[in-house]
Amino acid sequence: MYNAHQSLLHQTVLVLGGASGIGAAVARQARARGARVIVASRQAVSPGEGIEACVADITDTRALQALFSGVGTVDHLVISAGPAVQARPLAQSDLQLAREAFEVKFWGALQAIQLALPHLSAHASISLTSGLLSRKFVAGQMIKTTLNAALEALARQLAKELAPRRVNVVSPGLTETEAYAGMDAESRQAMFARAGAGLPVGRVGAADEVAAGYLLAMENGFMTASVIDIDGGGLI
Repeated sequence: MYNAHQSLLHQTVLVLGGASGIGAAVARQARARGARVIVASRQAVSPGEGIEACVADITDTRALQALFSGVGTVDHLVISAGPAVQARPLAQSDLQLAREAFEVKFWGALQAIQLALPHLSAHASISLTSGLLSRKFVAGQMIKTTLNAALEALARQLAKELAPRRVNVVSPGLTETEAYAGMDAESRQAMFARAGAGLPVGRVGAADEVAAGYLLAMENGFMTASVIDIDGGGLI
């Protein structure tokens, strides 16, 4: 009988970019469902009870090779690593920064998947992370829009190529995470309040709410090439 609380029992979940925020929430929820969970990030972290941690930069080929070799067979690969990208109109954009963003979030993800292939189980799932700006066009957000759209296209292509392994994308809206820790608390809360007021749900998201989308992609064996929007209605 299906047991939601043990749905990932005896399965291995590897989260690239799991040090904090959404990735860390995915790791906690997968662990609660019985999985062996490993998080990998650029810096050493203490991810929580029962969760293994490794240091590996997603752009570092040798570090990723060592990571996959050490982990063994992976049943679910989650990639949530991504750089901070500031909004800029094209005329004021530093295209080198745009290239660096693609190097991490797009090329880093593609390299990680390629290196993971020999270690993925026959029916493994891969979950990528985009964002609502892939399909919501906002002036000044050229980099995020093109980067996230590229990831969604990549996922659909790989879902075809890597079948029966499954490839999906979670597309979050604005989510309250440590990514905004650089702002002072008052400014951060004011920003969240303004953004939330413009959404049908009336607030921004929480990391655990977005993480639930990745668990859906892991657990639902009939889901592939899907973009899972968890954005509080931000696309409408």
